[in-house]
This record gives sequence, C-alpha cells and structure tokens, in this order.
Amino acid sequence: MARGRSHDRATGLLALPFGLLWWPLQGPMGSAVAAAAFLIGGLLLSPDLDTRSNASRRWGPLRLLWWPYRHWLPHRSILSHSPVLGTAGRLFYLGVLVILASLLLMPFGSPGPDWLINGLQKNWLNRKTLVVTALVGLEMSSWLHLLQDGDPLPRLRFKPLRVLTRSQKLRRRRQRRRHGIRLWPPAITVGRRRR
Repeated sequence: MARGRSHDRATGLLALPFGLLWWPLQGPMGSAVAAAAFLIGGLLLSPDLDTRSNASRRWGPLRLLWWPYRHWLPHRSILSHSPVLGTAGRLFYLGVLVILASLLLMPFGSPGPDWLINGLQKNWLNRKTLVVTALVGLEMSSWLHLLQDGDPLPRLRFKPLRVLTRSQKLRRRRQRRRHGIRLWPPAITVGRRRR
C-alpha cells in the first residue's frame, strides 16, 4: 500500500499527460478539464477521505464535512475504495452536502437547491462532453490510487456501513497483529515453514 506522498506525487506527475491525451478529441479546453479533474480527484476527492489523510487535511476547516463519511465507512471498504462506486459515492456525498448548505443558507439570500440542480442540468445539456471528461478524470485518478494500493478491488473484511469507534478499530488492529492474522496477500515462504 502506497503512502500519501506517493499518491500525491503520482497524481501530480500524471495529470498533465492524462490531460494531453484528451487534446486530439476535445482541444485545449477538454485537455484542461481532464487534467484539472485528475488533480482534483487525486488530491481533494481521494479514496483516502475515509481516513485522516493528506486529502482530508487539504480541505482545511471544511475537513469537518468529511467527518461523517470517515466514521461511517471503514478504510478500504467497497463503498470508498472500489472502481466507479467509490467516486460516485464521494460525489453523491459532496452533492448532498452542497444541497444541505444551500437549504440552510436560503434565508440569507443563497440560491436554493432547485437553482443548483437546474444549473447542473444546463451544464449537462450544453457541455456534455466536458462533463463526461471531468467524470472520467475523477475516476482515472481514483484508479491510479487503487492500483498504487496494490489491487483495484477492495477487501470485504467488514460490513460496508458498519460504524466502529476509533478505539474499536485500534483494538481490532492490535488483535490482528498479536495473532499474526494477515488477510491479504497470503504469506509466501521459501525454504522454511512459517512459524
């Protein structure tokens, strides 16, 4: 499993080449959208938002918005670390937060959720190829993250929506270390048997 800096470095190095892949199809605008979406997906909407990570720290004071997400989903669950479903889940969660914020700020003159939804529909109808490019960029940065972690499919160790407190998580981790339980990858021994 790669560290946070490795994920950040790979995202930064591959954003421009990923954007340039879109140049022949959509020109400079599509290329810029693809590179920006790749960067946003890898640095701000990382699959590691389910832990205390660089991605959650980048949100600054708004990182508190990701607290429920982090506590509802165990790290590397199928809802956070799976292809397509993980990115869709993070975008859905972020969309719900934006709609709730617009509802709360409506009395102060903020546009309501209907205005936001109409804006999304207009963008989809008028700039469908750029929206698809942005979604592909977000997903590809997620795939890069998953491939760096070792496998693109998550382990089904826990029930996806099980809520565990931090002390319960630490207790389980200590028990696994104490008893030598390794779920993946299987231990490979050469010559001697493992004790």
